[in-house]
Amino acid sequence: MSWYSFLKNAVVRPFVTVAYGPRVVGAENIPATGGVVLACNHTSATETYLMPAMIRRQVTYPAKAELFRKGKGIKGLPQTVIAWALRAVGQVPLDRSGGRASLDGLGPVLEVLRAGGVVGIFPEGTRSVDGRLYRGKTGVARLALAANAPVVPVAFVNAEVTGKLFGLIPLSRHPEVRFGRPLDFGRYAGCQDDRAVVRWVTDEIMNAVRELSGQTYVDAYGTSVKYGGLSPEEADAKVKPRPGGGPAPEPCTPA
Repeated sequence: MSWYSFLKNAVVRPFVTVAYGPRVVGAENIPATGGVVLACNHTSATETYLMPAMIRRQVTYPAKAELFRKGKGIKGLPQTVIAWALRAVGQVPLDRSGGRASLDGLGPVLEVLRAGGVVGIFPEGTRSVDGRLYRGKTGVARLALAANAPVVPVAFVNAEVTGKLFGLIPLSRHPEVRFGRPLDFGRYAGCQDDRAVVRWVTDEIMNAVRELSGQTYVDAYGTSVKYGGLSPEEADAKVKPRPGGGPAPEPCTPA
């Protein structure tokens, strides 16, 4: 038995079932085999372990690369433990520094998909500051097209943190995890470097998430609001009925 299976079945799932009382809808939409991307909205810290605990297949999340670095000396012991735990349960590092480094950093995640694994990703890139759905970053589309993998939209509802156990573990009351039908972008397989294609595919994924969650959509990146680049009033002005909505682009001619 792997560390992932042991921790999931012996620790996380029993805890989540008792402490959260979650409801799962549409889990049958997750393909039983083969690579698949689970594209999720992100409203709470609970979501990273809530969803993997409640489905059968192992989920790999790309985590920021800094978490995989060992700490130095005694003071760095907690960081060393975190790095060991992430690797033990099969998680992979992602470079989030931006630009070419981030694109190249998708390599370990792509390997998981091509090997037939399940990758969970939060296309917004950060937790929502106000419960609304923000513009998706195109990494989710690049992954799906490079691996020619289906995308299952996932919506967390009522997952907001309502308290903390022992002041550390975030809790929520009766959250719901909704899985939509798989989205097939096979006609665009290999077009992960076509900017028009990846933007359109990302918008279609985010719209499927919006339909599942019922969230208001803001056509701006969540990071711009979270870190002060965009005021709440400016974000309000960017509310739209849905992401994208334009005509589907023509498939590229993959190299």
